[in-house]
Amino acid sequence: MQAPSSAARVAMLLCGCAAFLPLYATQGILAQLARQFAVDIGQVSWSLTITTLMVALTAPWVGWLARRWSPVTLIVVAALLLATPVLLMATVGSFAELLLWRAVQGLLIPVIFACSVALIGERWQGASVTEVTSLYVTGTILGGFAGRFVVAWVTEYWGWREAFEVLALVVLLMGLGIRWLLVLEPVPASRRRASAPPRFGWPLWSACAVGFCVLFSQVASFTYAGLHLSRAPFGLGAAALGSIYAVFLLALVVTPIAGRLARARPPLHLLMVAGVVGAVGIGLTLVPTLWVIVLGLALSSTGVFLAQAAANTFIATTAGANKAGAIGRYLTCYYLGGSAGALLPAVLWQQWGWTGCVVLILGFQAVFMLIGRVGWR
Repeated sequence: MQAPSSAARVAMLLCGCAAFLPLYATQGILAQLARQFAVDIGQVSWSLTITTLMVALTAPWVGWLARRWSPVTLIVVAALLLATPVLLMATVGSFAELLLWRAVQGLLIPVIFACSVALIGERWQGASVTEVTSLYVTGTILGGFAGRFVVAWVTEYWGWREAFEVLALVVLLMGLGIRWLLVLEPVPASRRRASAPPRFGWPLWSACAVGFCVLFSQVASFTYAGLHLSRAPFGLGAAALGSIYAVFLLALVVTPIAGRLARARPPLHLLMVAGVVGAVGIGLTLVPTLWVIVLGLALSSTGVFLAQAAANTFIATTAGANKAGAIGRYLTCYYLGGSAGALLPAVLWQQWGWTGCVVLILGFQAVFMLIGRVGWR
């Protein structure tokens, strides 16, 4: 069994980071974009929705591409091309143009997602899959935070157009880094891909259902916790609420450690740990003390990333020949879950506030643990 080299580890970290850098990049500057283009907050939020929607619609088709080209080729091309629509956002003259380039980003991002997981399953086996997957997930954590942080920081001091120029440069450099690092890790002859169609039975559909519940929990938690903290007795402003995303960085430490500890354990065990950590975390947010709520959100987000690592590992080791096709379907369900997480809790929020949302989130976490228990044996 070939162990991952240092170059391969860094490359997979960069794959996750490059994909997530632009995904939520406009989240911290929605107010500035609304003023710039004279639209309301509901309209400007489409700068996030259109990208995740395109990711969900495009992901199932990545398997078709992966059967014709190698995952390395697709990852590098998608990462390099991704810098172009990010850069073109700095030149737009209307909100419709901005949405167009955000949609194009959503077409390219799932190629990196799906082919990265496919590459992991193709090049490594056994415990190495869990280890490399944890590094990839760590990259997604870092990229998701860094994209928000870089754009918000540069916008504050230079301007939002300059922010996207800087972000495009970072994405381009990461694409070049991935290209250089991945060619240093040759494909073992015994592990080259077959052309057989993917096997997609109940175990893989159960992984998709887990993904739906996982992102539902994440989006619901941070969307409605923000509303909760903006009200009395906390009364946090926009800047303070935005800084709460720093709790994602805790997962940078926890996820690689968990990946190493789980090398000798099946993905189901990691999923169960993720569910317990997430449930404890979201439960803590009911305590009316700010630092306890922040701690709870940190644990909740950590549980989400652990569950994502478990699902990616399960797919990489179970999907058969066409892993990119399997992860593409998973990503569709994953991002549909995120959309539902923004909408469904609103009904409970109106009547029961944050407590009602917490009960719903706990329910979804219990469901994904049950699904994993039944479907991942």
